[in-house]
Amino acid sequence: MDYRFACAGFYRAFDCTPSWDEEQMNIKILGALAAVALLAACSTPATTTSTAPPATAAGIVPGSEEDLVANVGDRVFYDFNASTLRADAKGTLDKQAAWLAKYGSVNIQVAGNCDERGTEEYNLALGQRRATSAASYLRAKGVAGARLSTISYGKDRPTAQGSDEQAWAQNRNAITSVR
Repeated sequence: MDYRFACAGFYRAFDCTPSWDEEQMNIKILGALAAVALLAACSTPATTTSTAPPATAAGIVPGSEEDLVANVGDRVFYDFNASTLRADAKGTLDKQAAWLAKYGSVNIQVAGNCDERGTEEYNLALGQRRATSAASYLRAKGVAGARLSTISYGKDRPTAQGSDEQAWAQNRNAITSVR
């Protein structure tokens, strides 16, 4: 390759063309740098001897939505066409009430949901009854009514996709979220 075009003015008197040995040296240096970069990209980071916090506490802020979901449970489930709390739902709501007592400044919203069957109007009403039943249970356990709000999404926010009993059972719920 001819590098003389880079020379200008009085530099034309000098020969700017690298010798064959210099070109080979440049190729070897570039190859070595590429190999070092490739090795650095493939290496695993060094392990440290410090101990990390427990996985349940890592990155979860106490009193947050993530704390509620990870350590208490944020949803209760209902039977088909029902808004009556089941025994397992009461257990989850008991844990939520205790959690809310611990974090007195946290406000929540309970959202009632339904499966895809039924009309929009029917599912909105059923979702509201589900949200109200969960919120009423929490109030009965000592949670101040001012800290609770309810909403119904009917069948508009399914948590499980599908048109079978397994998906429908997951979508018949009330979900508690931090506000």
